[in-house]
Amino acid sequence: MDLAFVLTALITLAGAIAAVWLRNLVHAVLALAVSFTGVAAVYLQLGAQFLGFVQILIYVGAVAILIVFALLLTRGGEVPVGGVHASRWWVGALVSLAVLGVLGWAGAAADPAGAADPSVLSVEELGRQLVTRWVVPLQVLAVLLTAALIGAVLLAWREDEPERTAADREAEE
Repeated sequence: MDLAFVLTALITLAGAIAAVWLRNLVHAVLALAVSFTGVAAVYLQLGAQFLGFVQILIYVGAVAILIVFALLLTRGGEVPVGGVHASRWWVGALVSLAVLGVLGWAGAAADPAGAADPSVLSVEELGRQLVTRWVVPLQVLAVLLTAALIGAVLLAWREDEPERTAADREAEE
C-alpha cells in the first residue's frame, strides 16, 4: 500500500472517531470536516478529481461550515447535562454493522464488466448538463438552502423572553 494512502486513511479515520466521541459539538463538527477532507484526499489520490473537489466544496465548504454556523447562531454548542451519548449505543452499532454487511455484499455482487466507461462522461460534459438540462433542479436546491439559512438566522435572532402571565402584565401597569 502507498504510504500517502495509509496516512490519509488514518487522518480520515481519526477525524471520524473524534466526531463521534467529542462532547463539544463545535469540536465534533470540526473533526467531521477533517474526516470529509480526508475522504476528498482519497478521491484525489484515486484520480477522481471532480469527486475530490466536489467533496471539498460541498461537504467541507458548505455542510460542515453551515453546521458550525447553525450551532454558533443557536447557541447549541453547550453539552447537555446528561451528555450527548445514547444509553443504547449498541443498537446503533448493530445497525451500522448491518449496513456495512449489505454494502459489502452489494460490492462483491456487482459486475464490474457492466460499469460505464468513465471516459464517456467528462467534467466538461457534466458541467454542461448542470447548466442546461438540470438547471431548474439546481436553482431549486439553491433557493431551498438559502431559505434554510435565512430560517436559521431568524430563529437565532429571536430573543428568549419568558412568557408573561396576565398577573405580570397587571403588575407592570
